[in-house]
Amino acid sequence: MTNSDTKDIQAKEKQEVATPAEGIKPGPIFTPVVDIFETDNEITLLADMPGATSENLDIDLRENMLTLSGDVEVPEGPDEGEIFREYQTGRYYRQFTLSEMIDQSKIEAGLNDGVLRLTLPKVEKAAPRRITVKAA
Repeated sequence: MTNSDTKDIQAKEKQEVATPAEGIKPGPIFTPVVDIFETDNEITLLADMPGATSENLDIDLRENMLTLSGDVEVPEGPDEGEIFREYQTGRYYRQFTLSEMIDQSKIEAGLNDGVLRLTLPKVEKAAPRRITVKAA
């Protein structure tokens, strides 16, 4: 495989986006980087949200709109003073529109090492069957 056939793997840094018009918290807002995978039965969404914890993460579903938001707080301890900072704190925010093929009542979420994993099960299709015609 030649170098032109492969994709370079690079870590993406947090990217700040414009504050939504309804934003009420000060500070930068970041768009989490996502990967989306599909199988016959479900769609899996992985969102990179370093610094977010399950306590400061919010997943909202309204009118087919899935909203991910979470806060990244200062990681230093109570007795530590800041000398130099490259780690950015702020808020994550991203929205997705869900289609009718997602069974919204069965969506599951988990957070592990700063990666949010959403499992979006697909609606079960009606199984093919033979319909018997009854004589009247």
